[in-house]
Amino acid sequence: MTLLIGTDDGVVRSAAGTLDETERVLDADDALRVRVFDGVAFAATRNGLYRSADGRSWTDLDVPREEVFSVVASPDGERLYAGTHPAHLYVSTDGATWRELDGFQELPSRDEWHTPRHRNEAHLRSLGVHPDAPDRLVAGVEVGGVHVSEDRGETWTERRTGVHDDVHHVLVVGPDDYVASCGDGCYRTHDAGRSWTRLDTDVDQRYFRETIAADGRLYAAAASGAPPNWEGSRGAAAALFESTDGGDSLGNVPYPGAPTEVVLAWTVHDGRVLAGTNEGRLLAREVDGWTTLGTISTRIRSLATLD
Repeated sequence: MTLLIGTDDGVVRSAAGTLDETERVLDADDALRVRVFDGVAFAATRNGLYRSADGRSWTDLDVPREEVFSVVASPDGERLYAGTHPAHLYVSTDGATWRELDGFQELPSRDEWHTPRHRNEAHLRSLGVHPDAPDRLVAGVEVGGVHVSEDRGETWTERRTGVHDDVHHVLVVGPDDYVASCGDGCYRTHDAGRSWTRLDTDVDQRYFRETIAADGRLYAAAASGAPPNWEGSRGAAAALFESTDGGDSLGNVPYPGAPTEVVLAWTVHDGRVLAGTNEGRLLAREVDGWTTLGTISTRIRSLATLD
């Protein structure tokens, strides 16, 4: 079982699941999403989308736009989707040729998707699908909200009312159940985004990057503000939360590196939930709490497990 770590400098591989022995296997700028589908790894980076069957050798899949921020495979493995910066969506049925899904550009709010800090553009930061709704594709746009397609990405419906539009990640827990991590809050829906409930009303932190559901718990982490503020006088003031009721209550739990280090990435590896921070710390959830497995010299942006 191999641990793949997306960093500012590409993908790092660890055969042991710790940071004692690692090797850089992909040299790329900002490995934003490393994901595994049917035993194959994919790395979405600012230099393109890459595929690997063994976690060692990687192939550039030549997505039409260079900056790839998100990737997901259909449950039957026949379609691969890539989300980019600027916010465009592409699909491939052979892993070599790509077609743009133009319906994504026809959403009514499309002209509003921009922010000065991202070159006055937006990126398609999150893509998700669930096996029980194989034709439904869920997209999260930074900055642009959540959107849902019922026909494998051909046409789209906005589901952005009630959720903050600065979407970093949408966790697809079930066919209709999603958790959206946003620049201002963490939100949950039980009806495929038609309505949203805010989960962070009782905590001080508002800047969420990603969540994971494992072993009956929802894991989340947040900072007091966006990354430019993490180096200020207050710092990140970060927190890690665990919930046993789907997020209705977020329990603040201690972890190594708190409160200056922010958890940005999650995975389940060898039965344990792992987390990676903005200062390169790899954490593991043990029976008695969180512990440090090691550190690397760059930010951990993404984590994935390859069997």
